[in-house]
Amino acid sequence: MAITENARRNHEQLFGSRTSTLAQTDPELVEYFDNFAFDEVLAHGSVDLRTRLMVQLAALIACQAHAEFRIMLGAALTNGIAPIEAKEIVYQAVPYVGMGKAFDFLHITNDVLLERGVELPLPPQSTTTPETRCERGREVQERIVGPERMAAMQASAPADQQHIHEWLAANCFGDHYTRNGIDLVTRELLTFAILVAHGGCDAQVRGHVAGNLNVGNDRARLVDVLSQLLPFIGYPRTLNGLSAVDDVAPVTETSRQ
Repeated sequence: MAITENARRNHEQLFGSRTSTLAQTDPELVEYFDNFAFDEVLAHGSVDLRTRLMVQLAALIACQAHAEFRIMLGAALTNGIAPIEAKEIVYQAVPYVGMGKAFDFLHITNDVLLERGVELPLPPQSTTTPETRCERGREVQERIVGPERMAAMQASAPADQQHIHEWLAANCFGDHYTRNGIDLVTRELLTFAILVAHGGCDAQVRGHVAGNLNVGNDRARLVDVLSQLLPFIGYPRTLNGLSAVDDVAPVTETSRQ
């Protein structure tokens, strides 16, 4: 099997002349992976290059794929992802994977940026203060979750869990979603990619399928994103993500066509 011209061209756009050592030790695997990931998969759907690279980076954080993240981050920066956007992808992952898993990716990102001559720290992107973070967070949370669902969540929470819901509003949404650098619609798409790739988050994935629909990312876009993630996160988690999409946004006659 030979690497197709489309796969070769798309690979070169991302990685330039870089050749993986696996091409020498595992040429068969590299050939059919590259033909699949960089030709067959890219021919499907309408996800633009920037969005594809951003959701793939987010998913690789959740997968704890350190080496692949470093390589893809270089490709992303070469193909128009700004340093601030790269940093914000990692920041967006923190409340979903925890600092324990995000820590190494912050250092990888810093190393890659410094290697490219980017001065750190980058300009601050926070838009809230300690006094406004909870209120602003609730506003964003309500837009994503919906006012009825948000009210039901708060009303049903036991008294000994109320502080978690306060933190969810102030920290997850107030500290992270309100930041500049990446718009809200893209942040919610990144969250979807992170949760699907993380695994074990079925309820949260369904919640953020609904959240994506609320901010304008429709079923077709979510399916397209999952398609672009598949080579890097595998079939089980992709199929779980598709199941969540089917549960929340069932197929219609339009999407069957």
